[in-house]
Amino acid sequence: MSHPVAIQFQSPQIDALASQTGRIALLVDAAKPATPAAKRLDKAMRGGLARALASEAFTRLKPGESLDLAFPAGLAAEALHLIHLPKKASVTEARKAGAAIGRALTPAATLVLAEAQTNAQAAELSFGLALRAYDFTPHKTAEKKALGPVTLAVTAPEAVAALASPLAAVAEGVFFTRDLVNEPANILTTHDFAARLAAMQELGLDVEILEEDQLTKLGMGALLGVGQGSESPSKVVVMQWHGGKKGDAPFALVGKGVVFDSGGISIKPAGGMEEMTMDMGGAAVVAGVMRSLALRGAKANVVGLVGLVENMPDGRAQRPGDVVKSMKGDTIEVINTDAEGRLVLADVLWYAQDRFKPCGVINLATLTGAIIIALGHEHTGVFSNDDALAGAFLKAAAAEGEGAWRMPMGQAYDDKLKSRIADMMNVGGRDGGAITAAQFIKRFIKDGMPWVHLDIAGTALLKSDSTLAPKGATGWGVMALNRLIRDQYESK
Repeated sequence: MSHPVAIQFQSPQIDALASQTGRIALLVDAAKPATPAAKRLDKAMRGGLARALASEAFTRLKPGESLDLAFPAGLAAEALHLIHLPKKASVTEARKAGAAIGRALTPAATLVLAEAQTNAQAAELSFGLALRAYDFTPHKTAEKKALGPVTLAVTAPEAVAALASPLAAVAEGVFFTRDLVNEPANILTTHDFAARLAAMQELGLDVEILEEDQLTKLGMGALLGVGQGSESPSKVVVMQWHGGKKGDAPFALVGKGVVFDSGGISIKPAGGMEEMTMDMGGAAVVAGVMRSLALRGAKANVVGLVGLVENMPDGRAQRPGDVVKSMKGDTIEVINTDAEGRLVLADVLWYAQDRFKPCGVINLATLTGAIIIALGHEHTGVFSNDDALAGAFLKAAAAEGEGAWRMPMGQAYDDKLKSRIADMMNVGGRDGGAITAAQFIKRFIKDGMPWVHLDIAGTALLKSDSTLAPKGATGWGVMALNRLIRDQYESK
């Protein structure tokens, strides 16, 4: 588990600023820059701070952006970061400001002067700082240098710490998701993944691991067909959080957990195949959300289910043209073994509805390359049979700054799944591929069940830095789903 930086909250020590070593970050509202800390720093710098704040380099900064001064004259600090953050800045801007600091952290201690900000803004800043400071280093053999502690100087440290506590729980969930997605497949086998989820029983989650013999008895032929060519056995892990009223139906989260996707017999091209270690991203997000809910003691009943498989070519692997039978009882002609995630979801979704009778369900999967063609890496594709649930999720995602865009569905797309020899095919052609995949999944949603499918193929892993994450796994979805559950499903 990654814990990249320790953050503590205290009252400002204005008189000691000139002798403060390490790094200093000063939050500045351009409309009211003369805070007590700014005045003390400017005096020590003999007017140097005032000149920097009046410069074009600072005045053209957008909220959340930083002007960095190395070895500022008159200060013992090795760097002074001037962060433009208006007092009425948005949540997104406050997190961006924190991320600017998190990006610049070193082993040296850092003092963040936020005494002019609101308590809520300071808490959001600490959240953005923590998220951006994340770094995945377990497999680097060079000496690892931990980031220095961060002190956030605010006028009401206890109040800010209280507001930051639930955000810290969400950050832990994001880190857990990122760690899982970043792990190589020879480490994160289905065994290891399941063991990491089982360890969350220490947080109060009820965790069950269903093994292949149980899945066979349940009739999960679609899921088992995907993993039959791998040495790693297929599993389904069920995580329950009982934080709501006893007897209330839970909200269900379901994730695709393909720990490595070679494409199977329909093997993928070699170029870029190494990134298929992230094909368990949907399951990782479900796990991260469940971790966050437990850590913050969410007052909701939520069940998270993940199907863990590995899709490999082997003498035992399923072939194009095979017909498998789902837990629902429908038969599926496997046209392309690389369209495997929907087969996993079909059985786990049916099991989730059959056993738990949830009040609603959201599934997540790195499902199609087609969604990347449609939306790039900025937005997750949102598909739904329920306007209210889809709208609530989109609102939550927008509030958290996580890009999401609703995509169309319809009978014409569903018709493309017709099979000559079975109830359906697992693919419907190249055109509208993300939509036909969603239509396939929808066939395993019971009548009247509110459902959202999130195709996170473009947002789960990035090749360049984003505002709140270094390149690699993003943890997209943990924040939005946590907010959705908080706003819509927690007992008041």
